[in-house]
Amino acid sequence: MTTNVPKRDYSLLGQSARTAVETGLAAAQWYHTDVPRKDMKALMQRSDMPAIRDTVIWLGSMVILGGLGAYCWGSWLAVPFFLAYGVLYGSASDSRWHECGHGTAFKTRWMNDVVYEIACFMIMRNPVTWRWSHTRHHTDTVIVGRDPEIAVMRPPDLFRLVLNAFGLLDAYHAMIDMLRNAAGIISAEEKTFVPESEQSRAIRIARIWLVIYLATIATALIMGSWLPLVLIGLPRLYGAWHHVMTGLLQHGGLADNVIDHRLNSRSVYMNPISRFIYWNMNYHVEHHMFPMVPYHALPRLHAMIKHDLPAPNPSMWSGYREMIPAFLRQLRNEDYFLKRELPDSARPYREEFHAELAPAAQ
Repeated sequence: MTTNVPKRDYSLLGQSARTAVETGLAAAQWYHTDVPRKDMKALMQRSDMPAIRDTVIWLGSMVILGGLGAYCWGSWLAVPFFLAYGVLYGSASDSRWHECGHGTAFKTRWMNDVVYEIACFMIMRNPVTWRWSHTRHHTDTVIVGRDPEIAVMRPPDLFRLVLNAFGLLDAYHAMIDMLRNAAGIISAEEKTFVPESEQSRAIRIARIWLVIYLATIATALIMGSWLPLVLIGLPRLYGAWHHVMTGLLQHGGLADNVIDHRLNSRSVYMNPISRFIYWNMNYHVEHHMFPMVPYHALPRLHAMIKHDLPAPNPSMWSGYREMIPAFLRQLRNEDYFLKRELPDSARPYREEFHAELAPAAQ
């Protein structure tokens, strides 16, 4: 009897993790487009004003939409208000968690920290665990066995992707993680990237969150209404679709186990509303190359280095038109991926990857 052994072990404690360390893929030196020091210093200049403006619009809109939804509660008129509220709660929080976690959204540190904590609660990501998880994601982007944030594994689980469009699996696992952490348990995988000195804080925050959720549920029971849960908690489900839609485009269908972000990340031109919700993370190659450039400077960075990058997809629809067929091909051949084409003005891929990349991309 023949046993099919998966080629990729996505566990952070498995063979792929050990192989990544042994072969030098872990904590490797990544390719970066050359940017003059003076220009990079200007791009990395931080400012409070853009993020203050966007945060006031974000949270202010949530207050207005939530208030109107509550006022119209019991009527179909509440539906559009809560649909919009849900996207700001369950999707815009993803990008705010992300950028404030980098500490680049605001110039003032405490402002980053406050918005980070609020957004982490909304998106149900422990602010301690996910700060260190995301550090690993940038150090070892889409390196199998090292990156804890690979959204689509190979072969892809399409049913899981559909469920996650409604936040169901992410929220379920987040709830389990919260309960486990609240019980004082840090998993073996979490211990591979969360320093021991930070683990007690992860436990303390999980317990605070648990109290908030229990209080919200108790309020709903006392009121005999779903309204408290529609305002706190459930938007993580019904408002998740936008951050899932944009998030899949970041790395979906592209190369893994390479150390050139032009191979494993995708930039996409998006409409202004999606860019506001997503906080310019559609410039994803640029962000991964230079993660300390604030979100509001990414369009300028893109204009400066696009000569060295694959052409961005002109729309989200364009991105999905190439990504979905790639997922379907990976069901039959998990080694298949989309190889990004560079402009003539770009520096070539590193030579050691040419032989590895060419066969599978055809």
